[in-house]
Amino acid sequence: MRIGEIAALVGVTPRAVRHYHHQGLLPEPTRRANGYRDYSVRDAVLLARIRRLTELGLGLDEVGDVLADDAGRELVEVLEELEELDDDLARQQELLSERRERLGVLLKQARSGRLPAEGPVSPELAALLGSLAEETAGRPESATAAKDREVLALLDTVVPAGERDRLLGAMRRMTEAPGAVERAFEVYGLLDALTDADAGDPRVEEAARALADCMPDEVVEGLTEDGAPAGGGGSTFMDAFFAEFPPAQAEAVRRALRLVAERAR
Repeated sequence: MRIGEIAALVGVTPRAVRHYHHQGLLPEPTRRANGYRDYSVRDAVLLARIRRLTELGLGLDEVGDVLADDAGRELVEVLEELEELDDDLARQQELLSERRERLGVLLKQARSGRLPAEGPVSPELAALLGSLAEETAGRPESATAAKDREVLALLDTVVPAGERDRLLGAMRRMTEAPGAVERAFEVYGLLDALTDADAGDPRVEEAARALADCMPDEVVEGLTEDGAPAGGGGSTFMDAFFAEFPPAQAEAVRRALRLVAERAR
């Protein structure tokens, strides 16, 4: 058989066969009088084995080790490598399954017109934002509320899964409390009114106390000593967070976080 014929038989490309020759995995066959390689059935058997091993995920160096009879490798060594590979493939399969599940949720939300503008986000945050959107339908949009959603989307990504689930669960219960949405929009209104105000404006204290009163104890428990969400990047995150607000709003939020931190202690 010529190189194109053995490649077609085994299901690889002639280029792959030449590469296996170059890597020392497939010995050079005898050549015909015209200089063309002349492959035997034994060569095809070996090439097929190389293909199977690479399809399992082994690198070419590992394939070479498996094929090298003179390397003195015991069968148990090959078995251990294959078991490690099997474990790795199982992890990849689980990860792909999780990704497909999340993608399925996003597709369902997109098709029904319920994909959050901040998405893609976790299913938990998507559900929270979706329920808020239903409860606030018809209300004038608040710039502070929009910024609040953006921060939630960021925390949804950077906070460890366990802490994220706890915080989102607390926020969901907070929004389900009677009158919670109305109180939240009162706070948003107070903060929106500070957009062009000075940090010393007396309305800052009113907004800070109103914001602190809206935060449940479960959210307070997730704050560090400087008011940063646990696992959310610490002072670096908070510096970037406050930079997004006008001076008076930033001061109101700082005071609110100090108030809730004091309440936690």
